[in-house]
Amino acid sequence: MKTYVTFGQIHTHSVNGITFDKDCVAVIEADTASAGRDKAFSLFGRKFCTTYTDATYVESIMAYFPRGYIEVGGA
Repeated sequence: MKTYVTFGQIHTHSVNGITFDKDCVAVIEADTASAGRDKAFSLFGRKFCTTYTDATYVESIMAYFPRGYIEVGGA
């Protein structure tokens, strides 16, 4: 299951040398939605906007994220 994480205007993070910010959607692979959200909190603290699951994610929001999807990987 994938968890999609979006960020606010002032939320910028560096994970394994990759920058996550308002212009991208982080993609976290997890066994459950709860595990994906927990991983988002462990990686980004409370500085992200929203998490989505495969069931709640809407592809049309990608128009707002010019850097596209970025896999978080084994962080």
